Amino acid sequence: MDKPNIIKTSENPLQTIEVEVFDEYGEKLTKQIACERPLTVMLNWKEVVTLMTLGSRPESLVLGYLKNQGFLTDPAAIESVIIDWETHTAAVVTKEDTAHLETALKKKTVTSGCGQGTMFGNVMKQLENYQVPQESLKQSEIYTSLEALTHYNDTYKKAGAVHGCAVCQGDKVLSFVEDVGRHNAVDTLAGEMWLNGETGNSKIFYTTGRLTSEMVIKVAQMGIPVLLSRSGVTQMGLDLAKQFGITTIARAKGLRFQVFTGADKILFDVKGSDQNAD
Repeated sequence: MDKPNIIKTSENPLQTIEVEVFDEYGEKLTKQIACERPLTVMLNWKEVVTLMTLGSRPESLVLGYLKNQGFLTDPAAIESVIIDWETHTAAVVTKEDTAHLETALKKKTVTSGCGQGTMFGNVMKQLENYQVPQESLKQSEIYTSLEALTHYNDTYKKAGAVHGCAVCQGDKVLSFVEDVGRHNAVDTLAGEMWLNGETGNSKIFYTTGRLTSEMVIKVAQMGIPVLLSRSGVTQMGLDLAKQFGITTIARAKGLRFQVFTGADKILFDVKGSDQNAD
């Protein structure tokens, strides 16, 4: 499949900048803070949404967002993605019929989460009877993934104030991205997988953010059977994970984690005596 023409009018912007701050003792310090800027998404020159983003991989972010909202279905029909940081716009040009766009935008529902992520009325309809393929997972594989992920989070380690998401398989982190909102990060990874023709089989999706309904929905759309987070789970996120058959593992840090759904698919192959205290 031919990739769309990616046009950038300038280099991607800085992810962090240095600033002077004062600590609780009045001592001056130099710290890194995360940059944040708006990016208005346009589909066939019609404005869809404005996302707040670090801007590290804007083309994947906007394609993943449009795909997850059901506005794009055929990656082969995409002609170009134009990123212009002077006007803070990302314009996607496609051969697909986008006549449905205006009607879909009227059904927009604002959901909880960083950056006010949005889902649209037709998404849940599409997933009404959807089930992610059932797969087992070893306890030791969870630990292996968590260990591999400790080598990432560059922006967070420098400046904090961002979320990180990753797609893992076995002991490998296949792709990792940080952004000011977890919804941006998951859309970026979804866009990459979609363009590369990858499936979610045997993969783990990791996020530093909460497992809300929207996060569960997006992982279901990616076909990934396991959702891993260092944070907590919302009630609706839990209900949807049960509905879609997704294994949800939260409060995961070091050797500790809590399985909220899919415990029957976890193979506990590490004995308590084999673990060091967290």
